[in-house]
Amino acid sequence: MARTTEPRQRVRIIGIFAHVDAGKTTTSEAFLYYAGRIHRAGQIDEGDTQLDFMEQERERGITIMAAATAFHWRGHRINLIDTPGHIDFTAEVVRSMRVIDGGVVVLCGVGGVEPQTETVWMHANRDNLPRVLFINKLDRRGASFERVLEEAGQRLSHKAIPVQLPVGQEEDFRGVIDLLEERACIWHQGEEDPAIEPIPAPMSERAATARARLVEAICETDDRLLERWLEGEEPDVATLKAALRHAVIESELVPVLCGASRERIGMQPLLDAVVDYLPGPTDLRPILGAVPGDGDQIIERPDDPDAPFCASAFKIVTDPHVGHLTWVRVFSGQMGVGDRVYNPRTEEMERIGRIYFLHGNKREQVDRMAASDVVALVGPQSAVTGDTLCDPEQPIILETFEFPDPVIKVALKPPSNEQREKLREAVRRLAEEDPTLEHGYDPETSEETLAGMGELHLEIAVDRLQREFGLTPQTSPPEVAYRETIRRPAETVTTYRKQTGGHGHFAEVELRVEPLERGEGVVFENEASAADIPTEFLRPVELGVRGALEKGIIAGYPVTDVKVTLLDGKIHEVDSAAMDFEIAGSMAVQRAVGQASPALLEPVMELDINVIEEQLGAVVADVGRRRGSVSDIRVRGEMRNIRGEVPLAEARGYATDLRSLTKGRGTFTLEFDHYAVVADDIAEEIIERRKEEGKLRER
Repeated sequence: MARTTEPRQRVRIIGIFAHVDAGKTTTSEAFLYYAGRIHRAGQIDEGDTQLDFMEQERERGITIMAAATAFHWRGHRINLIDTPGHIDFTAEVVRSMRVIDGGVVVLCGVGGVEPQTETVWMHANRDNLPRVLFINKLDRRGASFERVLEEAGQRLSHKAIPVQLPVGQEEDFRGVIDLLEERACIWHQGEEDPAIEPIPAPMSERAATARARLVEAICETDDRLLERWLEGEEPDVATLKAALRHAVIESELVPVLCGASRERIGMQPLLDAVVDYLPGPTDLRPILGAVPGDGDQIIERPDDPDAPFCASAFKIVTDPHVGHLTWVRVFSGQMGVGDRVYNPRTEEMERIGRIYFLHGNKREQVDRMAASDVVALVGPQSAVTGDTLCDPEQPIILETFEFPDPVIKVALKPPSNEQREKLREAVRRLAEEDPTLEHGYDPETSEETLAGMGELHLEIAVDRLQREFGLTPQTSPPEVAYRETIRRPAETVTTYRKQTGGHGHFAEVELRVEPLERGEGVVFENEASAADIPTEFLRPVELGVRGALEKGIIAGYPVTDVKVTLLDGKIHEVDSAAMDFEIAGSMAVQRAVGQASPALLEPVMELDINVIEEQLGAVVADVGRRRGSVSDIRVRGEMRNIRGEVPLAEARGYATDLRSLTKGRGTFTLEFDHYAVVADDIAEEIIERRKEEGKLRER
């Protein structure tokens, strides 16, 4: 697609988000089709979509990697990022959300508000992202616009307000009513575009009531309109649309539209809503950042090509044809091929070798990038996800991304010693692309380790090692990422003394450990006086403490949610050295944790299951057998939706077990929720198993 230079108010940078199987990629394909970007909309079932281009995506029928494209609609350039719907790939959603200006959230007309939708909505709320809702698949059996709208109001936002109503339902669904324009858009058999018709008589009263509610909601966001409306004067349609646009940009209202993407019903009105209601880059406040080296000095960059250059790297990709690609959103300024950009995190200058616009896995090379562009760069090698690339003369650091910690891992053994280094490099590159993959090395077993967000996440990663790198490593069964913590405070004094002839070794450390709230990590504080422990020995003590906690105390898992306070200590004028205090700090914290009622923590997952009614009892009972609990059961058409939680250790391989219980008809999702203390008897079993496997060192 040849780039045109639209005014920036005619640019939209949007993301499309949904729970898996809500029809998100099908909606994106329909956008591209109607915009003339493609001549035939691909089908998930046929594995020929433009935006799901990975082999694994086409085989499994799910989106794994975010994909970017651009197209034109009504004289506007729309940059679109299509994101995964599976919870294991939430990182793709998080980093995409930080570089877009608005979002289309797709709900299934049968499944309603599902777990990933709520996760996405939470992230969007945090970023104050303007968005519209699209209730899809209204042609499916069991679909209900009213039920899903009610769920959206209860579980997503009370600001959700329909701007359309469906005409017909299930197999009779054939169009939508535009409430503001007071007309029906009907898609007749075999027609690509809707026929504009009067509102069907049986729906006129319902449509009038819904329109009055919509007009009232819009007027309540604007004092002048509200005053006119209370006086009995209804604003014209253009005024109402302008007010609704302002309300969406300010996150005061969320328009709700409806349709059926697969049948391409409702697609043109949804594209119109993107243009009419979602913001352009100039509608939003300038991006804020900090001066490198001075986090308290906040500066801004407006969406203006004449401002200093500023871009956010939100995705790293290794492309088989062009090598290392850095995806960026340009927030301000402009740069061309051959120019140099500055990375404040690494303090490196790097040259821009090539610039590409993206369309799925296709690329279009251009000479320049400017504010409001989403492009991929060849040249910068140092950038990782979340880094800022900026003008070296006027540097800025934008807010970085935060990703959840991995909860499950596998060990990888190369097929041969000759491939050991190749495997290490391949694992490193995968982790570089995906911030929620964490790679490591176990020196005792000489195995690479790869940790991720779930079994599917790791399965895809291992599959990529084979397809993209030609490696088929032996893999261990997935291992739960346990943690250790303490349940009460404890204090200890530890002396490290060693005489070896000549200068000896001496350090004495007194410290206290205390439990913290879940998620607070490890906090180290110093209350010792400089007279007792000189400043140069404080950092070694902290290093010793943190090193010991990272290796684990009772089961070899990292210790977390602990506050360690250095209270006092002693030195020897001749024999004390930094290494002595590092060793003493390590010994002291091991002893203190051992006295503080240590416990194992396990990841507990939020569980969401959909089954038919006759299978409900067996599935609920099975959750109980897995040390899980059920918090809610909802009716979704013919299906029953079960929500609860279950320890990850008891949910490994659940896909196979649920398939057996439900004869293949049940579906589920697992999402990390929190860490919880493991019962003592189960903890003992885990510790014994670790000893048998040789994964606990003698201390």
